[in-house]
Amino acid sequence: MSKFVRTSKFRHVFAQTPKRDTAYEGVKLTKQAWDSNFVIANPKWIVIAWQVAGGGAVGALKVGDFGRHDTVPLYTGHKGPVLDLDFNPFNDNIFATASEDCFSKIWVIPEGGIKENTEESAQTLKGHKRKVGSIRFNPVAENILATAGQDYDIKIWDISSGDATSTTSGHGGIIQSLEWSYDGSQIVTYCKDKKIRIVDPRSQKIAGEAESHQGVKGGRALYMGKHPYVFSIGFGKGAQREYAVWDPKNLSEPVLPYVTVDNSAGVIIPFYDEDSDIIFLAGKGDGNIRFFEVIPEEEPKKMVVYLSQYSSNDSGAAYGSAPKRACDVNANEIMRIYKVTGTQAQPLQFTVPRKSELFQDDIFPPCRSDEPALSGAKWLAGENATPKTKSLEGGFVARAPQQTEFTKSADEKKELSEPELRKAYEELQKRVAYLEAELAKANAKH
Repeated sequence: MSKFVRTSKFRHVFAQTPKRDTAYEGVKLTKQAWDSNFVIANPKWIVIAWQVAGGGAVGALKVGDFGRHDTVPLYTGHKGPVLDLDFNPFNDNIFATASEDCFSKIWVIPEGGIKENTEESAQTLKGHKRKVGSIRFNPVAENILATAGQDYDIKIWDISSGDATSTTSGHGGIIQSLEWSYDGSQIVTYCKDKKIRIVDPRSQKIAGEAESHQGVKGGRALYMGKHPYVFSIGFGKGAQREYAVWDPKNLSEPVLPYVTVDNSAGVIIPFYDEDSDIIFLAGKGDGNIRFFEVIPEEEPKKMVVYLSQYSSNDSGAAYGSAPKRACDVNANEIMRIYKVTGTQAQPLQFTVPRKSELFQDDIFPPCRSDEPALSGAKWLAGENATPKTKSLEGGFVARAPQQTEFTKSADEKKELSEPELRKAYEELQKRVAYLEAELAKANAKH
């Protein structure tokens, strides 16, 4: 991997390990071995998959509420461990969870957060036949959500009604990652069969596929922001960690063939900052986070250029990034990644050092807004649009809180807890014993 660095305004990007009084203590991260981020964040909340004795749960911490959290009220509606999470990009109080129990759920955080554990979700999405491992909101259309299950299907949902609007089959193994394109029209997946695929979810077709990283461990793939490229990262035959760049319209071979990162064992989670064209690589079990600048107009060998790395002796068990509108523009922060290490969640603020205190418009172009570009109905009807953007000068101004109306199916039955199921089972056993006794009496009379 070449470490030649061209002249760049992002050459000196750095992050410092936060002190204890600016971190979140008391985190109980899930012990699930599934290769998920397990952490999501936005300007208001940090939501983490929580370790509990049974079922699945997540905890929500308020951004800025630093210090120790001895008791965190949990969202506990799943009957199996939570495997993935995602925030609604247009409502900071709504998030989605995917679980081993084959269901996905939509949750609404009340203003100020919950005061005690709750099982009551706003919506339950039922349709996958096996575990649901990946979940992502559409980046341009309101109330549109994608899930990938271990039944090898990708489903698109209208979360307001709870209906699955389409199902795309055709994967040859467990889908390990799922990400939307910049305009929300396509999905790229990374699969255990060592292939990346481009999915057109509205036509329910796989538009293209290619053999990718040949190692046995997991990988990821994502679109490179506004550019017509896909970035994949995984393991080579020799177990080395490596990345590649692809043209989604021509997957016959990578545009940038496999580049070795190192020989560590943890799955790498990529985060792409589409405004600065910097890709951050955070490996599970690593203490460091590498970052690279992407120059799409350069020839393939010079397209991805190493910049630097954040180094720490504390290994990361989970990572999640916040949207650009959560960054502190006064500190020239271009990316915020939350790293869970031990029982602590650390906000890592990647900043560009500048002497001027004026707004730096060259590093802060208009970023994604919190307003959808399309309604869910228009997107489902086939319309496309690019995300709406908003200037960060003076700090991001959020739109007024929006209400989402959820319509649950009239015949949807309440999911029973384990004690409730045990009680119902015992009552059924008593009922069966009674009926058998009555049947024996009736037979004896004849």
